[in-house]
Amino acid sequence: MTPAVKALEKAGVAFETASYQHDPRRPAYGEEAAEALGLPAETVFKTLLAKLDDGRLAMAIVPVPTQLDLKALARAAGARKARMADPIEAERATGYVVGGISPLGQKKRLPAFIDASAEALTRFHVSGGRRGLELALAPADLADLLSASFAPLARA
Repeated sequence: MTPAVKALEKAGVAFETASYQHDPRRPAYGEEAAEALGLPAETVFKTLLAKLDDGRLAMAIVPVPTQLDLKALARAAGARKARMADPIEAERATGYVVGGISPLGQKKRLPAFIDASAEALTRFHVSGGRRGLELALAPADLADLLSASFAPLARA
């Protein structure tokens, strides 16, 4: 299993896994997961990494059908600006490949922010640490494990 699954097991958090056959021709990993598993897209969240103006990386977890508002992330992180992290840098910091970056079990502990829309959900889905593996868990449990803050991060 992946480091993300091991982290949940170690923490004793209730979760479920769901797998699907990833199509390498599909670059929209979150949308593919929602479609393949028959899930409402607004309950499937993607893990994105951004670089803050002070050089730190920050993790944003936002619904698949939305885009990350970088200004909102910067505000939440106490920075002036944020930009998307380079994919190679994201892979190096997390230990996962793009499209399979889980918020859990990363190589480095990063400041984490979850879109506020997750607070209304009893369960949501995040990457399990590889393309084709999703984890279903309570947003509050993920926030506790990551010491994450909820903030309005997404825009249509």
